[in-house]
Amino acid sequence: MSESPTSPPQRSRRWMLYAPLGLAAAAGAGFWVMLRGLQTGEYDPRGVPSALLGKAPPDFDLPPLEGSDLPALAIADLRSPLPLPAPVLVNFWASWCVPCVIEHPQLMRLSREGVRVFGINYKDRPADAAAFLQRHGNPFAKLGRDEPGRVAIDWGLYGVPETYLIDRQGLIRWRYAGPVTPDVLDKDLRPLLRRYA
Repeated sequence: MSESPTSPPQRSRRWMLYAPLGLAAAAGAGFWVMLRGLQTGEYDPRGVPSALLGKAPPDFDLPPLEGSDLPALAIADLRSPLPLPAPVLVNFWASWCVPCVIEHPQLMRLSREGVRVFGINYKDRPADAAAFLQRHGNPFAKLGRDEPGRVAIDWGLYGVPETYLIDRQGLIRWRYAGPVTPDVLDKDLRPLLRRYA
């Protein structure tokens, strides 16, 4: 006696045939979304994806670093007056962070070239942060302390160091999780600074 067209073995064989097609369609849709993100600047293939790309940074108001003459950092520094004179960088860092030492010369170079770099000192002791800047140099125009890490949570921080590019309209255009190496600086960051100038 032959199986009916709707018998369970026949249905499971049909699913086996259609499953690869469904997977291919899902992969194609994901690839299309990624390409659209690359075109709009809302996807960074080298960085960690961020829900903040293309949006204004979240509100924050941080205290200054004790023992430093640097002004404190707040959201007003990234919003007013718009447009900003030039794009700015916001760099999350800490004195206990080994990769922060690796990226520091690149931040110093950018600062000497006139790029405004704002710092957010993450879960650090003020004396250690001040000693780090004394030893390695200070690239920051303004610096806020995020000792409890609440601002980092709002920004979706993955870890330190992490750097954000804010365009002249006050929107986040780039996020990089990890140290800004000479290669990242020349291949990724400099073209973006020129693009959003």
